[in-house]
Amino acid sequence: MPDAIARLGSVADVPADLRGAVVAVGNFDGVHRGHQTVLGEARTIAAAAGRPLVCLTFEPHPRSVFRPDQPVARLTPAPMKARLLEMLGFDAVVEQGFTREFAGLAPKAFVETVLVEAMGAHHVVAGFDFHYGAKRGGTPETLAEAGRMHGFGATLVPAFVDEGGETVSSSRIRDCLGEGAVTEAAGLLGYRWTIAGEVVGGAKLGRTLGYPTANMVIEPDSLLKHGIYAVRLRRADSTLHDGVASFGRRPTFDNGAALFETFLFDFSGDLYGETVSVSLFGFLRGEERFDGAEALIAQMDGDADEARAMLAGVAPLGDLDRRMAF
Repeated sequence: MPDAIARLGSVADVPADLRGAVVAVGNFDGVHRGHQTVLGEARTIAAAAGRPLVCLTFEPHPRSVFRPDQPVARLTPAPMKARLLEMLGFDAVVEQGFTREFAGLAPKAFVETVLVEAMGAHHVVAGFDFHYGAKRGGTPETLAEAGRMHGFGATLVPAFVDEGGETVSSSRIRDCLGEGAVTEAAGLLGYRWTIAGEVVGGAKLGRTLGYPTANMVIEPDSLLKHGIYAVRLRRADSTLHDGVASFGRRPTFDNGAALFETFLFDFSGDLYGETVSVSLFGFLRGEERFDGAEALIAQMDGDADEARAMLAGVAPLGDLDRRMAF
């Protein structure tokens, strides 16, 4: 699934035709509804000014650099984030390498070397709590002052709250996925949470049970609750297939490394080596150990029926969801 959006590995790679852009800056893990208000504001400003639209984000996640023993479970690895940004109308994403050296830039140096010299930013848009530079010393107030000094606009977007009055955050969505609450996660994201990866070979246990699966390794395996899900798979040619997926360690058989295994309804093709994406529509049950193949097959028959019913007649949550999973 090639990206239409330009993916740049450093602000040093910004070409002349993208200088002077409206720049949305932040980590944006998940590109959730709160992020979408920031990104949407940047898009509106860029359209009005006739300027390119660029997202400045950071790889790896800063917390993974400062606390490598507690790496962040990513909602959207860089390729998925780029795919979502492309759908939102961005011309490019700068996936700036985040190192301790980069983090040590003084706030003034961050503004001057990154936003002004490297990007020539016309306008900078960030969330209300955006901090930058060494020890997060740069604040929304200092960003606005820097804009006045260097001649770029600065907009800080207020916090976005959901229908229940709670702030939408990446950590909240991670908590939902860890509980298997993919429907609640979708409500916060504005689209069904989606994973992408290459279909790899497995032990072919599903084939012996009458349920051949497309297997994917997703990292880290702690992000999503082990269990059974109603899903929709998109192939590289954009064709869609409904199915039921199991994420876990197969306790009935080997209790091995976690795999995401998807059985597609009414499909008999070969997906090995193909890069696909799978969107999660609902949680059916947790992973269980059964007393043999016969009991497992009976349960899988029921899971497939429940997944078919869950997927029948579903409607997109919005434009992003429609483009991701419909």
